Amino acid sequence: MIRSLYYSPGKPLRTDIKSEEFPRLLRDRKSLLWVDFIGEPPEIAEPILLGFNFHPLAIDDALQETHTPKIDDWGDYIYMVLNIMNYKHEDGVFESEIDELDIFLGRNYVVTIHDQLFSGIEDAWSACQRDLRHVQDGPDHLLYRISDSLVMGYMPLVEKIDRQIDQIEDQVFDNPTRNTLEQIFALKRILLTMRRIILPQREVFNKLARDDYRVIDPKDRVFFRDIYDHLVRLHDINESLRDLVGGAMDTYLSVINNRMNEVMKALAIITTLFMPITFVTGFFGMNFFEPVAHLTGWTNTQMFEVMLAIMLVLPVTMYIWMRRRTWV
Repeated sequence: MIRSLYYSPGKPLRTDIKSEEFPRLLRDRKSLLWVDFIGEPPEIAEPILLGFNFHPLAIDDALQETHTPKIDDWGDYIYMVLNIMNYKHEDGVFESEIDELDIFLGRNYVVTIHDQLFSGIEDAWSACQRDLRHVQDGPDHLLYRISDSLVMGYMPLVEKIDRQIDQIEDQVFDNPTRNTLEQIFALKRILLTMRRIILPQREVFNKLARDDYRVIDPKDRVFFRDIYDHLVRLHDINESLRDLVGGAMDTYLSVINNRMNEVMKALAIITTLFMPITFVTGFFGMNFFEPVAHLTGWTNTQMFEVMLAIMLVLPVTMYIWMRRRTWV
């Protein structure tokens, strides 16, 4: 799908413009054209992008190759790659995947290329149609709106992860299970994925805020510095959450080990309690205690009662003794 949005001062906002009109609309330096490619195959998108006079290498990067976040200055336009993290949260487990957003920014246009719908893009698109102030300040300000929506989209995820960590910490002490361990590893994976996106993306916006680009008004650099500050804060939060998840993992292993020690302790006590009983029954169960050996006194009723009393009293005595030694 290809959708477009065109603003010219003093004229109503236009949408869904045919690609044949793009070269003519670009001649108006005071206008703003936003073209959004959503999942378009290269054979359809490439001819349109060539109409913007983009370099073939930049077009090839945007349509075919996958990159980490970066920015390339081509003079009359810049080419940016941003990574977007999509995630699902089902049964307390996070699953994530990374998608790519390619952006061309010129003096009076913005071209975005992506395979899936992003909430940040949709928010910026709706905002431009709802309030013309988002397109009146130029393409660099529109880029800021898009980037800001994408970056702020991480905040709900951070809040969900924070709540999930609190729940896991309660589970670790109350009733740790294999599902608890699965949730901890899922949190570690999604936080690592977020870190891989935030670090290089932070450098991209640091360049936009500090370097001199023709297509970015110097007075608008402060907006990209604001996004850079957001990413720095997100990175700090990410590091804090990773520490919490690591602490939850250590606590989980400690609780499991303590529980295992308790189980082994209980089994050792049971074994110890039955050892004298096993000795007595084994000793008096030997063949040479048969009545034919003229030892019938060992098999009479009185001896049976004495042995039975020993077998009952001895474990109780040992248990009391171990309690006094604080072994139980």
